[in-house]
Amino acid sequence: MTNATDDRLERLIRPVVEGLGCALWGIEYRPQKRSALLRVFIDKDGGVGMDDCERVSRQLSAMLDVEDPIPVAYTLEVSSPGVDRVLFTPEQFRRYSGEQAKIRLRWPVGERRNYEGTIRGAEDDRVLLEQQGEVVEIPMEAISRARLKGRV
Repeated sequence: MTNATDDRLERLIRPVVEGLGCALWGIEYRPQKRSALLRVFIDKDGGVGMDDCERVSRQLSAMLDVEDPIPVAYTLEVSSPGVDRVLFTPEQFRRYSGEQAKIRLRWPVGERRNYEGTIRGAEDDRVLLEQQGEVVEIPMEAISRARLKGRV
């Protein structure tokens, strides 16, 4: 979450998701000129089922219709983070320390925009990723998308 729209979406979405007994894992908002995609990832102990996704989707749709935070037509998707979880926060990176991840960046860090390696930790402003024996420090603000890789 990096801008005012993202922050507002999180403030609107989090209480709805939590009120339905789930945790907000993360939000992906991808605006275009005439449309947008809003992906909401939810989680809960014991896993997320289709019923959870449908219930959260219905409630979010109703709330978003009233609040109208997205100025263009949009598609709402609600799902679990899945096995190859998308990671959004330093806490999530710390939780999966030792796991393999793929990270795509908004701008190059160390002359690269794509990394794949082992998560070695995270602080508030950076992720530590080991790749080929070297630890790379990646600023959180540079991360476009991070996903766990090859979990079973």
